[in-house]
Amino acid sequence: MPHVRKLQPDGGPGSAEGRLLRHAAELKTFSRRNFLIGTGAASILAADMFFTRHIQAERRTNKILTVGDEFAESYYPHSSWILFPGYKTSWEEAQWILNSLRGALRQRGQLAAVGYSNEGLDIDQIVIAVIEHVRLKQLTSLYFYGHSFGGMVATQVAARLRELHGVEVEFILLDSSPYSKFDVLDQSWFEGVVVLYEGGFRVPTVLRGGYELGERIVHKDERTWRQVVDQSLEQLSPIAPSSVLIQSESAYIYHFDATRFAGKLGGTRMAFIGNPRDGTVNYETARRSWAQTFAANMVSNDLRTDDALPAHASPQWNPFVYRPILEELQDENFPLPSGGGKMTAF
Repeated sequence: MPHVRKLQPDGGPGSAEGRLLRHAAELKTFSRRNFLIGTGAASILAADMFFTRHIQAERRTNKILTVGDEFAESYYPHSSWILFPGYKTSWEEAQWILNSLRGALRQRGQLAAVGYSNEGLDIDQIVIAVIEHVRLKQLTSLYFYGHSFGGMVATQVAARLRELHGVEVEFILLDSSPYSKFDVLDQSWFEGVVVLYEGGFRVPTVLRGGYELGERIVHKDERTWRQVVDQSLEQLSPIAPSSVLIQSESAYIYHFDATRFAGKLGGTRMAFIGNPRDGTVNYETARRSWAQTFAANMVSNDLRTDDALPAHASPQWNPFVYRPILEELQDENFPLPSGGGKMTAF
């Protein structure tokens, strides 16, 4: 006869029935714990996806982002600074820049910035957003702040406003703005982004985070390790500019031709500021080229942000370096009626 294993009586601890009962109890405990963990993780992921979709949907169009200031709104109801953010600058960082420079900028106008659409950089749509804001606020005096490549955008938008709408910009500040693609120091990386974009390839966000980290490590001398990590992680967050926007900005810089706008700015005054230690844009060639092409408009190109770190277009990190420069430019070119350079906020 075949050997038959007998079960211990009464379902004791060593019996098959006992082991099955213990296994069932453990499975129940294990399943409940993992169910709760899984549910919690899924809830967080769902909330993140909802938030991301909301942010991305909200940023499909260009938007003028205003920063309220009672002093500027009271004394300059028809004047405004408009910031054109630099490469990869989020809507939140654009507002951060304005807040950092508030004490200087509000001495001549209200504060606003262009929030670029995540669908990609489109100058025609930016012009529409700006002129609608001008008409809504009944603005008669405009001052443009071109942050890094935003100086290119500011120059083109100013020329288009004058040509299409008869609106003349009072002043354009070029903060470390490249004059052309040849002023961008990291040419190999830059050209690669453009080639991929024009070939129809869109860089996934995760991959973008990787090359953001690599780029900042290359320029480690300009940042602390904390800044390197924080700024790289920003590019993975829902508030970061989309990959499409970043690639389209790259293509814009690559094809920008400033000579198309020479002689088309009327009486607009321009000034270039920057840092000879800039590791992103060639300070000397950019400064010289802007001054030569827009000689009729350039009123200053020798003011430097020497103590700024990072050296390239960093007013949000170095407001105490930038504010005196802005105040000097405003006092020299747009003196107040009383002859004083600054008004006291209430």
